[in-house]
Amino acid sequence: MEPQPQLIIPTPPASAVEATPALLIANNAGVVITDPVSDVVPTVDPAVESLITEVSQQQLMAYVRQLEGFGTRNAFSDTQSETFGIGAARRWIFNEFVRVGNGRLSVEFQDFPMNYNGYAADQSNVVATLPGTSDSDGILVLMAHYDDRPPDVTDGVSRATGANDNASGVSLLLETARIMSSRDWNQTIVFLATSAEEQGSFGARYFAENAFLDGRNIISVINYDAVGGRVGIPQHVRLFAVDFLTSIHGSLGRYYEYVGGLYLPTFPVVIYDALDREGRWGDHREFVNVGFPAVRVIESLEDPDLVNSNRDTWDLIDYNYLQRVVQLNVAVAANLAGGPPQPSPPIIASMAEPGAYLLTWPVSPDASGYAISFRPVDSLYYPTFRFVKAANAGNVALTGLDPNITYAVSIAALNERGLVSGFSIEQFVGPGAAAVGPIVDTAAQP
Repeated sequence: MEPQPQLIIPTPPASAVEATPALLIANNAGVVITDPVSDVVPTVDPAVESLITEVSQQQLMAYVRQLEGFGTRNAFSDTQSETFGIGAARRWIFNEFVRVGNGRLSVEFQDFPMNYNGYAADQSNVVATLPGTSDSDGILVLMAHYDDRPPDVTDGVSRATGANDNASGVSLLLETARIMSSRDWNQTIVFLATSAEEQGSFGARYFAENAFLDGRNIISVINYDAVGGRVGIPQHVRLFAVDFLTSIHGSLGRYYEYVGGLYLPTFPVVIYDALDREGRWGDHREFVNVGFPAVRVIESLEDPDLVNSNRDTWDLIDYNYLQRVVQLNVAVAANLAGGPPQPSPPIIASMAEPGAYLLTWPVSPDASGYAISFRPVDSLYYPTFRFVKAANAGNVALTGLDPNITYAVSIAALNERGLVSGFSIEQFVGPGAAAVGPIVDTAAQP
């Protein structure tokens, strides 16, 4: 059998109104819109900006001091005491989620066994869920591990302060939960405090694997680990995402950097194309392993002398820096959870004119407009977006792109307040598309 002939879709003239080609989903007007112009663009939402100002340094300091005060949070430490060990710590975290949740958070323990180098100990993640109010089943996971360790990872008796690593991350979760529980969000937010990270991310693995087996639609996982900072370090955060240029993890990291720049332009996100620091790991790797988009956020500069030592105390943390990280998290989470649902990838077809493409997708009733990204595949950051109003979306022809460049193409939905959904999974078009990855554009798709 010979292959079917390749279809070529003519490029519509900029001023013409043409009928929608067969099998393509029409926009509201039933026409193809060429090179649209829109005033619906990503903006700083005053309501989100107001939430950002609510982040309290005093609350963050109190959380870190309380967690350090349990003496140790090692996975092999005491589980019965009310004042010492990991059991006391996780019960306090549970109760604090209940307290700050305004009756909206559903809080539970997720129990799991751990066996490590011949040692066994029952463990518990603390899972606080803020249900979304829309029909979307998308889930945003914000996570931090609450366990710590002395130099001997199996020593559950000796003191282990663990202020920056990782009481800072847990304090971020609690403060974000306090602020975001004050209102409703479209997508569900899960605040996940994991155990046994220090022994090999056991708690994250248990949650991620069960979420995968249960078919949960986790759209984003952001892992905060050692985010407290110290006085004098550079005023930015590092973000680690594996295979940054072509992966779903890179897409999430790129989104994080973009939205963070809208709300906190003086506190940038520096991108690292790696799973983590050399020879190190974090809980997000377990979500990467099962195929959920996941990144790690960490302070700008680590002090190796503090890692897993009792010098890692609450008074060395820069609470102004930690406050900025929490504000960054609130901005990103509010957009992911408050914006429209993440769109499915559009159908993309090359047109007769070189550098012209037709994009077709179903328009969400929750969207006021869309941002369209044609990112040169070797670029870390988003290019200048093309925008289209929802009334004109669904069948959009874009011209003037370089036919010699391989692009990663995605779309995001915008609401009337300028909140940005997550971007659709990137598809690749152009001369090198087939070599980039499994999601490849064809010249014309049915």
